[in-house]
Amino acid sequence: MKTLICGSIAYDNIMVFNDHFKNHILPDQIHILNVAFLVPELRREYGGCAGNIAYNLMLLDGEPYIMATVGDDAAPYLERLDRLGLPRDHVRHVPGSFTAQAFITTDLGDNQITAFHPGAMSFSHLNKVQHAVGAALGIVAPDGREGMLQHARDFAAAGVPFIFDPGQGLPMFSGDDLNDFLELADYACFNDYEAQLACERTGQSLQTLATKVKALIVTRGGEGSWIFADGQRHEIPCVKADAIVDPTGCGDAYRAGLLYGIARGWNWLDTGRLAAVMGAIKIAHRGGQNHAPSREEIARRFADAFGSRPW
Repeated sequence: MKTLICGSIAYDNIMVFNDHFKNHILPDQIHILNVAFLVPELRREYGGCAGNIAYNLMLLDGEPYIMATVGDDAAPYLERLDRLGLPRDHVRHVPGSFTAQAFITTDLGDNQITAFHPGAMSFSHLNKVQHAVGAALGIVAPDGREGMLQHARDFAAAGVPFIFDPGQGLPMFSGDDLNDFLELADYACFNDYEAQLACERTGQSLQTLATKVKALIVTRGGEGSWIFADGQRHEIPCVKADAIVDPTGCGDAYRAGLLYGIARGWNWLDTGRLAAVMGAIKIAHRGGQNHAPSREEIARRFADAFGSRPW
């Protein structure tokens, strides 16, 4: 099933400061803050929600198609998509812009200072879902605000079921916006903080929001996840990871599992369990796209956690 993944493609520039920020920031001088941190360690990761979700769905042998916008500096990322065999028919180059990117500086206490430049992501509304002929399932993941609104309307108009996944973009939307998204979407996915924020913005309980969609998924970190569907709350346990290395992209890996299960008509328990397995595999690796389990390995991890194989 061709799955259209609307969201961001981004570079994550991650730097490590070998000291503590607190040793260099004077609390009584923050009104004239002027600091520089020497960061001898730097790595650039391929990221963005659309890129990460598509990568994980590819590992599951799904059929992901990315719909995103990139800038003049996108060549390395586009070459990577080609090497992986991920179609980029719907990845639009926006001349005169940079690809979206985060600049993250981490100190020895795991404190972070992050700057995010949206760049080409701000032009995501130029992409139209109807141009992706044959899409049978979709997701509206974090992207430019206008693009997310546009793509949700496009999916609904085309009759293509989709997941609304606002992620870190949720604060951009009012309660009315969120209600509109939920009226258009077939499924919605939040982490626990986003779910609480959605309830506050809309003035409605989680149970009430769940009645607006076929399934409402809430991820809860190490506490597992909930799937509200068919009038009940399915409890999905957290899968034990080999190591806790980097949570970046774990939510995207989880969402790839959801898309795979939905595309194949699985029940919600098995769909959630596969999603949990994908998150556990990812968290043991740095970055959003550096894990590379085989499909057989994913099946083994599923069987070890839940006692049966998914395929």
